[in-house]
Amino acid sequence: MSLARLAEDRVDHRFKGLPPDADGLSVAELTAQRRNLFTDGFTTPVLALSAERLEHNLALMETYAARHGLAFAPHGKTTMAPQLFRRQIEHGAWGITLAVPHQVRVAREFGIERIFLANELVDPAALKWIAGELAGDEDFRFICYVDSVRGVKLMDAALQGAARPLDVVVELAAGEGARTGVRTEAECAAVADAVAATGTLRLVGVAGYEGEVPDADPERVHTWLRRLVALAADFDKAGRFTAAAPDEIVISAGGSAWFDAVADVFAEIPELSRPVLKLLRSGAYVSHDDGHYRKVTPFNRIPEEGALEPAFRLWTQVVSRPSPEQAFTNAGKRDAAYDLDLPFPQVVRRGDTERPATGIEVTGLSDQHAWLRTAPGVDLEVGDWLGLGLSHPCTSFDKWQLIPVAQADGTVVEYIRTFF
Repeated sequence: MSLARLAEDRVDHRFKGLPPDADGLSVAELTAQRRNLFTDGFTTPVLALSAERLEHNLALMETYAARHGLAFAPHGKTTMAPQLFRRQIEHGAWGITLAVPHQVRVAREFGIERIFLANELVDPAALKWIAGELAGDEDFRFICYVDSVRGVKLMDAALQGAARPLDVVVELAAGEGARTGVRTEAECAAVADAVAATGTLRLVGVAGYEGEVPDADPERVHTWLRRLVALAADFDKAGRFTAAAPDEIVISAGGSAWFDAVADVFAEIPELSRPVLKLLRSGAYVSHDDGHYRKVTPFNRIPEEGALEPAFRLWTQVVSRPSPEQAFTNAGKRDAAYDLDLPFPQVVRRGDTERPATGIEVTGLSDQHAWLRTAPGVDLEVGDWLGLGLSHPCTSFDKWQLIPVAQADGTVVEYIRTFF
C-alpha cells in the first residue's frame, strides 16, 4: 500500500475529535480544507501534533546522528505511523526498528525496506512470513535479536527451506534484572555458536538496550556499552562473523535517554575486520514530551547540540466546575498517556485567547475525565479548552487513529494515521 492510499480513507465515527460535518470526506479532501483546530468544528478531546515542532525534532536527530557518524533506525513502536516512518527515512534514517511481527507487517505494507526487530522472534508463522518477504524482495533487509540457544533452534526449525538466511544479532543483557538478552559473554558465545551451526541464520553483529542498565547513570551506562563493543570485537577476532554478510558488522544500542553515551562509546569502536554499522534506535524524539523524556533526554546534558521540543498537545474541555478548588475535563485514560506521569496543564483557551494554565493541576484520570485541582482565584469556566502536555509518547500515539498536525495558528495541514 502506498502512503497516498491513506489519504483516500473516509472520515467517519472511527476517528476521535474530527469535525462531525467532515463525515464522508476523504482525508485528502479534509486536509485540503485546511481547517482550524479551534474554530472549524473539531470536538474535544482532540490530540494534535505541532507541525513546526515535529519538523524541528526530525531535523535535529538527523543532524545529531550525522555529526556522530551513527546510522539511525528509530523505534517505530513509538508512533506506528507509516507517514512518520517515511519522514524519518527522508531525514536520513537507515531504516525502522520494530518490536513484534504485526509492526513488521505494517512497515512492509508501506514499503519499508530495512527493519531491525529488537526482539528474539520464535513464532513459526511470523518467521515463515518474513522468509517469504525476504525471498520476494531482494532489497529487503531484516535483522532481529537472538538471546538463547533454545530460540536459535526454534528459529532454525521454522526457517527450513528458506531461500535466504535471516540476519541476527546476539542481544547482550544490560545486567542482572534487565529485561531480555544474554547475561554473560560466555553465554553470548554459545548462542553465536548455535547460530553458526544452522544454515538458516547468519550472525551479523551484537546489540542491546542500555536503558535497562540497573540504577543507570553515566558511568554504568558507559561501562555496559563498552562491554557490548568488546563483545563485538571478541566475536570478530574469533571469526564468528565469517559466515555473515561481507560488507559490515552491526553494533546497535540506543534508547531515547542515553543516546549521548552511545555516541561516546561507539566513537571508540576499534578497527574490525570490516566496516561497522553503528546503529542507534531512539524513537521517542519524534514527538518528545512534557514529562519523562523532557527530564531524561540527553540534550539536557549536551545543550550545545540543540534541544528537542514537545510536539503533542491534548485539547480537552472543562465540563464541570463543582467547586472553586475542583474542575473536570472530558479527557481521561482513553485519551492521554498516564503510565509515567499524569498530563500537564499548559494553556487555557477561551474564545480566541490563550493564557498559561497557572494554578491548575491534573490530580487523576478516570476513563473519560481528568480531575483538576485549581488554586484560589484561578479563572476557569465550564466550556474553556485546556491544552495538556503529555508524558511518554509510546502510550500517547496508541490512543489515536488519526492525529491532526496543526501549525502554530491552528491550521491543520496533515493527518497522521496510526496502526496499533
